[in-house]
Amino acid sequence: MNLQSEPVAQGRDPLAGRLPVSIVTGFLGSGKSTLINKLLKRPDMNKVAVVVNEFGEQSIDHDLIEVSSEQMMLLNNGCLCCVLRGDLQETLRDLFVKRRMGEIIDFERVIIETTGLADPAPVMQTLMSDTMLQSQYRLDCVVTLVDAVNGLQQIETMSEPVKQAALADRIVITKSDLTDADTLATLERRVRELNPQVPMKHAVNGEIDLSFLIDVGLTNARSRLEDVERWMGAETHYGHDEDDHAHRHDTRVKSFSLRYEKPFTWAAFSQSLEVLTTLRGPDLLRVKGLVNVEGRQGPLVIQGVQHLFHPPIELAGWPSEDKTTRIVFITRGIDRQMVENLFAAIGQIGSSATPAPA
Repeated sequence: MNLQSEPVAQGRDPLAGRLPVSIVTGFLGSGKSTLINKLLKRPDMNKVAVVVNEFGEQSIDHDLIEVSSEQMMLLNNGCLCCVLRGDLQETLRDLFVKRRMGEIIDFERVIIETTGLADPAPVMQTLMSDTMLQSQYRLDCVVTLVDAVNGLQQIETMSEPVKQAALADRIVITKSDLTDADTLATLERRVRELNPQVPMKHAVNGEIDLSFLIDVGLTNARSRLEDVERWMGAETHYGHDEDDHAHRHDTRVKSFSLRYEKPFTWAAFSQSLEVLTTLRGPDLLRVKGLVNVEGRQGPLVIQGVQHLFHPPIELAGWPSEDKTTRIVFITRGIDRQMVENLFAAIGQIGSSATPAPA
């Protein structure tokens, strides 16, 4: 975890200029390659580096026109496809170095397609754990595809699709034209139980509005209100948690939000997260939020996956008149009360930052 030291105000915008990375995940057969192929055919997606693992199972190869190395291929729209056979950190570093030296296209975005059985958390952690990657790339969003025909059964019987849905910034329901309305509605309710804030849309044959999938994350330190809301979750209602779902299935994956009216001291806030990650790091699936810290002009942006957190970034100012701390938690077997109690106990936070009414 890298929240231990006091954040330092930087002379240049720490977000500007970093290449956005989209992680496309979803269980086997959910249509990841179909979606990516459709996106790459758009004229405004002609400067993209695609990182694909388990290449032999992918359907992207019919779009290849030139092999530029053992691992990198040029697609017919000018995009670069990188076959991931080794370490993701090494692949991303190699891509950036070759881009800077002019050996490959000057790509402006990276799409990482995970395997159907992949846990997206380690991919997200890769972007947080390497200093070079942190300075050159930023996580834009996690897009999870859910198969409308088989998704409900997969969520009920396997752990991978549950975590894929819970960690998503965007959910794309595929094959909705191949099932009935009742099944589709049940699936959507189930996904909402896992990730209440997530915006969700349907895709038929991989077709979906591009704006739904890109430029989701914060792009600069002067982000507007709508940018912050989109990053936090367009449908987020802070204080809304699993207790609001009267018919929630019995699941250990929970999503809830905390809101605090009064500012934190940085020492108290960072220590609280430090203790939480030490005690329950593997079950702290995802955390993101805006934190009001004493002495800061703007909020600190925090985001983490399990025990790893991005270095906090200070926005130039508050995007609205609302200067409350808002933090979204997605957890496994950790309930809201436990986190509230920990925050209140450490450093006597309760005396300086009282939870706002839900």
